[in-house]
Amino acid sequence: MVTGVKGGPLRAHVLGAAWRSARLTVGRPDLHYHDLRHSSNVWSTAVGASTKELMRRLGHASPAAALRYQHATDDRDRVIADAMAKLQPLAPVVPISSQSGTGVARRTQADGTS
Repeated sequence: MVTGVKGGPLRAHVLGAAWRSARLTVGRPDLHYHDLRHSSNVWSTAVGASTKELMRRLGHASPAAALRYQHATDDRDRVIADAMAKLQPLAPVVPISSQSGTGVARRTQADGTS
């Protein structure tokens, strides 16, 4: 995934020094290298990656492991709500109570059948 300047494997001390420098530069010395993996996969779920896709990306054998990266966020909740709002009914909803007295609504098809 990450290579040295000559294209070979990156030595651990080189990666460690670069990571240390990056954390200090952004003022977050508390971050761990694994936080990059976690963030990447949280963002993957936010853009719609399925559990199976996460499992493949992360190399997990179980859905339980992949689910650790699926967090609910206000931003994602808004995206879901907006997408649901775009789902327009294809036909009017007719209350059954007006036809059968049950008080349950049902969707009718364009030709009037249900």
